[in-house]
Amino acid sequence: MADQLAAPVLKIHDPNSLVQTPNIDKLAETGVVFENAYSNSPLCAPSRFCMVSGKLPSKIGAYDNASHLNADIPTYAHHLRKEGYETTLAGKMHFIGPDQLHGFENRLTSDIYPGDFGWAVNWDDADQRLEWYHNMSSVLQAGPCVRSNQLDYDEEVMFRSTQYLYDYVRQGDAQRPFCLTVSLTHPHDPYAISHKYWEQYEGVDIPLPKVTVPQDEQDTHSQRLLKCIDLWDKPVPDEAILRARRAYYGACSYVDDQIGRLLSTLKECKLDRNTIVIFSGDHGDMLGERGLWYKMAWFENSARVPLIVNYPPRFAPRRVPESVSTMDLLPTLVDLVGGRLDLKLPLDGKSLYPALMGARLVDEVFGEYMGEGSISPVIMIRRGRYKYTSSLVDAPMLFDLVSDPDELVNLATSTDPAIAAVAAAFAEETSRKWDLKAIHETVLQSQRQRRLCWSALKVGRFTSWDYDAREDQSQKYIRSNIPLDDLERRARYPTVDALGNALATMHPHGQAGAKGE
Repeated sequence: MADQLAAPVLKIHDPNSLVQTPNIDKLAETGVVFENAYSNSPLCAPSRFCMVSGKLPSKIGAYDNASHLNADIPTYAHHLRKEGYETTLAGKMHFIGPDQLHGFENRLTSDIYPGDFGWAVNWDDADQRLEWYHNMSSVLQAGPCVRSNQLDYDEEVMFRSTQYLYDYVRQGDAQRPFCLTVSLTHPHDPYAISHKYWEQYEGVDIPLPKVTVPQDEQDTHSQRLLKCIDLWDKPVPDEAILRARRAYYGACSYVDDQIGRLLSTLKECKLDRNTIVIFSGDHGDMLGERGLWYKMAWFENSARVPLIVNYPPRFAPRRVPESVSTMDLLPTLVDLVGGRLDLKLPLDGKSLYPALMGARLVDEVFGEYMGEGSISPVIMIRRGRYKYTSSLVDAPMLFDLVSDPDELVNLATSTDPAIAAVAAAFAEETSRKWDLKAIHETVLQSQRQRRLCWSALKVGRFTSWDYDAREDQSQKYIRSNIPLDDLERRARYPTVDALGNALATMHPHGQAGAKGE
């Protein structure tokens, strides 16, 4: 997983893109690419909770970045573990609460973000800018760096992930099938990246945002977002925009290199031919399009994510045009391992397995947003060529993404009878599918409860829920309680015995036989 990687900026979706991602391109060339994959809630924690559970935010209380994911909500880690898989998480998942595993047998790192209630949204005082909200420093201070929190974090994630694969393959006959989730924090803001990746885009003619919308012409949710990120009436210089986009491009290339590193490790460990590789993300980044930054909106740059399933021995390369979402991954993973879902535990996600085999899918996605910048639930329906958004406090928006991919013409108020009928059908479906007033009150109650708990938990001795990824150092490297020969034999890959057998096939002078055995 990548964090905040906007699908529209990638070459796999835009051949004219300047973002250099050869490993992602190769995964796409040899895999199944979902051309229209979406986040079900364009914010870090809610989007991930939907992804791991296969359920919409309102069904699991995934409202904002301080929402508690209950321990009794089955995740794909539970499902795969039940089928005998060793489930392991390395990197960001933004679990909130004392359960920091949610079905994962192993967790190799802590999270980069807090696991507590400190980032709860407050609709009771919606105009207040909370201390932890995004602001524009990420853009105004964009550029190269030697180190950053993100680089520290992702390098730990990569070390632990590759080490896990080395340790796994050295288990020999003790191996169980594995599911390893590697979740990087790049290219999430702040837009700072090491000199290597900054210089990779030296001389590249990085474009300014394609779409500019004056503040007074923005839809009401976008106007709230501008105020949320402290951008209202504060124009950003073109130079800062270009530096932020250049750093973001560099961070995308950084992510790509980490993917290449993982793929190389799989190949070194001879795991590449029987491992399914899935690449996706949690949400995108507006990157200045429409004057917006970060996520929190249902526009394409914010809501669309990459999604590739790569396993050439079984799934022929193809591109899937139907709209899907990361919420669909749980049932897909269960199908991939030959498991069976409990029909008494219904999911909102649909399995993508038929598309992997070349069949058509139901072409629709549902989404809900209740995080910062909102004052009431904002819902989204993507079906066919149309995207529809609505809330109790905002006028509906309807875009035809085929004729209007930049989402410039709101068709919700069209006087064309055919278009008006489409808008009316979406409005009727919204009122039938969601009780927005009831959801609004439930969210408010959750916010109030979490704010009260958080104010109390900060008094006196603080007990953190952040995951502490400890290792048993008594079983690492060379220890006197383990016979040295056994230890060295187990620690080496390939094993010494396997190496000896390989050498036995060679001639005495070390030259391969005539047939190259």
